[in-house]
Amino acid sequence: MSHRWVSRTVLAVAALAVVALLVSQSQGRASSAAPLPSAAGAESGRAVRVVAEGRLTTYPGAEVLVGSEVAGTIVSLPLVEKQSVKRGQLVAELLADDLRAERAEAAARVAEADAEIRLYEIELERAQSLLAQKVDTASRRDKALRDLEVARARRATAAATEKRIEAQIAKRRIVAPIDGVVVVRHVDAGEAIEAREGIVTIADLSKVRIEAEVDEFDAGRLVIGSPVAILAEGYDGTRWSGTVEEIPDAVSGRKLKPQDPGKPSDTRILLVKIRLSEPTPLKLGQRVEVEIGG
Repeated sequence: MSHRWVSRTVLAVAALAVVALLVSQSQGRASSAAPLPSAAGAESGRAVRVVAEGRLTTYPGAEVLVGSEVAGTIVSLPLVEKQSVKRGQLVAELLADDLRAERAEAAARVAEADAEIRLYEIELERAQSLLAQKVDTASRRDKALRDLEVARARRATAAATEKRIEAQIAKRRIVAPIDGVVVVRHVDAGEAIEAREGIVTIADLSKVRIEAEVDEFDAGRLVIGSPVAILAEGYDGTRWSGTVEEIPDAVSGRKLKPQDPGKPSDTRILLVKIRLSEPTPLKLGQRVEVEIGG
């Protein structure tokens, strides 16, 4: 029994040694045939591709929500969507009949004060002449001077009122602040609006770019000037080119809900700006996918 037990033990140890040797040789061959991805990337010199989602936006100042400083009723709104507009062109006009009537009254008071001023100037000149001839007293001259000063003050008040009303009327005439295209019309003629409420959105479609939400963990892979491929659903795989134009210095919260349900929506991102190298048929706000580098 003792001899058999020793033989079996020796055979088991020998088998384990053979298995260990085979596993070691297999791992060595795998290691030499397939280096780590980072080493492979370094040897080939190929940059790592970063994939992210984004939207087509305008450059700062190239998209404006045009509204009114005051509340009122729209009596004129000549613009329609997709219409080109120039800076200073009429966008909308609010009802201002009552203000125009008040302006007319103020203008009449100015004219009345002008007539009084001319009269008191003549009276003052006559009183000064009589006083010089010692035909009249100084009190008549003083009264003529006081009447003239009162008339001039009355005119200044009426003129200031007229200017104030003109400024209020001007606020009811809304004009385009930039050259561009009407992308959205938010209200229609005849509607009453509140102060600061949007009337139309105007955008300069010649000044657009991509804002891509790149995961913060890919920050080290981003380089200014890197080539970018841009894709969007509905265009049969068409790819447009661009370059990384701006990389922010701070991360922010994600604004776009990931299309892939497997991706977390609460991750921090870098809002990378991408300059387009060619015209595209993409629409403002349209979701795209970008491939940076690679």
